[in-house]
Amino acid sequence: MERWQNSVAVVTGASSGIGAALVKDLVRAGLIVVGLARRLERMEALKETLPEELQSQFHAIKCDVAEQEQVASAFDWIEAELGGVDILVNNAGLLYSGQLLTMQLEQLQHVFQVNLMGVVYCTQRAFRSMQQRNVAGHVVLINSLTGHHVIHPPEASLQCLNMYPVTKHGISALLEILRQELHGLQTKIKITSISPGVTDTEILPTDYDTLPRLQPEDITAGIMYALATPPHVQVHQLTIKPIGEPF
Repeated sequence: MERWQNSVAVVTGASSGIGAALVKDLVRAGLIVVGLARRLERMEALKETLPEELQSQFHAIKCDVAEQEQVASAFDWIEAELGGVDILVNNAGLLYSGQLLTMQLEQLQHVFQVNLMGVVYCTQRAFRSMQQRNVAGHVVLINSLTGHHVIHPPEASLQCLNMYPVTKHGISALLEILRQELHGLQTKIKITSISPGVTDTEILPTDYDTLPRLQPEDITAGIMYALATPPHVQVHQLTIKPIGEPF
């Protein structure tokens, strides 16, 4: 990670789970980290857990990535105060447990906005920052096993993932679209998708909590590996599963 020393990394969904664990890893690796999340108080509490000498390297911004105006405001601040973005980790994700056939449409639309359009909003702004400064940056997409196939619920449970696999399949398509665009525009910007299996985070449906699970730190280790690769190496897709997962 030496080449990223003092670089600026933006992590969405930084208030808990994978995002919060990644903030700690990146700060300890010598990066300046900006966390974007709706729960500012959770990010402020996270900052207090960092070693005192590293706390100034973490900046928390209240931002709902589903709202384009909030994303624009956050990236405007990053560019004005920190100079721009070198790494973007699109981690923010949302899941309402329930059935597609009966859920409120507003909930389904919210999942789409956070999980898919939020990635587009943030990636466009990060790309613009990298391109303008001619930076060989890195964009990471936190995908899911459900972005490759729709998994059956455990035992006899009713399917409850509704729009989540739909949006994650969209992330799989975005990965290849962005890879082709970044290549076609002759940039040196990398794009990586990380697909975790069942992971112990707040959005995990209760039906899945009896299965073997990964911890957020297991996923951040994969992200750090992808970021640490030399400039000529691109980790395109990394799948991480717990031992014994039935899918």
